[in-house]
Amino acid sequence: MELNTIESHGIGAAAEHSASTAKKVFVKTYGCQMNVYDSQRMTDALAADGYVATDAVEDADLVLLNTCHIREKAAEKVYSELGRIRDMKAERAEAGRELLIGVAGCVAQAEGAEIIRRAPAVDLVIGPQTYHRLPDVLARVRGGEKIVETEYAIEDKFEHLPQPKRTELAKRGVTAFLTVQEGCDKFCTFCVVPYTRGSEVSRPVAQIVAEAERLAEAGVREVTLLGQNVNAWHGAGENGQEWGLGRLLFRLAEIPGLARLRYTTSHPRDMDDELIAAHRDLPALMPYLHLPVQSGSDRILKAMNRRHTARYYLALIERIRAARPDIAMSGDFIVGFPGETEEDFEATLKLVREVGYASAFTFKYSTRPGTPGAEMDGHLSETMKDERLQRLQALINDQQQNFIASLVGRTVSTLIEKPGRRPGQILGRSPWLNPVIVDDKAGGIGDIIDVRITKTGPNSLFAELA
Repeated sequence: MELNTIESHGIGAAAEHSASTAKKVFVKTYGCQMNVYDSQRMTDALAADGYVATDAVEDADLVLLNTCHIREKAAEKVYSELGRIRDMKAERAEAGRELLIGVAGCVAQAEGAEIIRRAPAVDLVIGPQTYHRLPDVLARVRGGEKIVETEYAIEDKFEHLPQPKRTELAKRGVTAFLTVQEGCDKFCTFCVVPYTRGSEVSRPVAQIVAEAERLAEAGVREVTLLGQNVNAWHGAGENGQEWGLGRLLFRLAEIPGLARLRYTTSHPRDMDDELIAAHRDLPALMPYLHLPVQSGSDRILKAMNRRHTARYYLALIERIRAARPDIAMSGDFIVGFPGETEEDFEATLKLVREVGYASAFTFKYSTRPGTPGAEMDGHLSETMKDERLQRLQALINDQQQNFIASLVGRTVSTLIEKPGRRPGQILGRSPWLNPVIVDDKAGGIGDIIDVRITKTGPNSLFAELA
């Protein structure tokens, strides 16, 4: 499953320590929101080992690359970055200082020992299911070993991770990610996730609620539940009962201070009645749903092993909108899948026109070694994929601009997240994830205020206090 992709440096840099003797870790995060969450938890694990986070790679005693394998040439980007860090490590050695290098995440899981073979400067390779073992792994590295830790852990990593201090959580802001589910059992033919993240695993209710309560106590107002296939979550609840995601959302909404809930990424086959009812009945659940379809052609959907049809998807959207009329839809689309004809692509455009998306992520198909799609016949030329991607993006962009324009003049609930880029401004988020810029006298960080949208910018909404 696809999650929105991002890249960030120095996760947890707010924890920078003033003590010059403290060991420092620099984490570079590639990929999705789940990797951001994982990077924060790795920082938490390392804090127990005496490390503090830095956003300056040149100050680091340990550099961790938390990698993503979803995008094309992901591994090559990692090796390129490792080349730069290798040179830094050599300079440190000449000065008599140590620099350890680690590769974590999905490229680590997929490449394993090959990383150390190709980049001998790397000291450790650790997969996404074993990063709770980082302190022990680092102790072995300091003893002279090269470590590849990519076996799927028998123990629950979340049970073994140390909890961050409340002050550290508070520094991370008023919104937070919370992973509730990992892995995927769908085996879409274009996707590497089942091979790099493993089969679906759901965290128990008590563990999730306890983490959410700690976040709320630290001032977090909005939590986004994460999973490669988050609406497939089925966790052990009270009295041993199995809960679904809808019931979990209702439970989390009871936590004092926690005002907003979101979840991503979902599969159409796992949108059950209880979850749709949560969109209808739960005010804390924001009216925004990322529900990837990937194609509008039934023939291509079957080749992708998506297990749904275009008609099924459209009927599902209709049910969701009947439950929550103001919901904004987001999606993922892959163009140029092997064998895709012009007729197949036109079916995708037709579906997009019928749904009317507030936002979407569009991608050209690219092969992933080891996936069934890589072995299929009928791979399209890059020129054809580019042309189709541009046509699809133009349609999506028009729909996105129409949605943003429809908000002008409306009164919108906005969570204030941080200061704006310019003096006198603060930045918030609408229920539909739009950035909202308003005068800093309108409220403080963490406040939820009603604002009237006055105009739109290229990527933001401008508002005044309602």
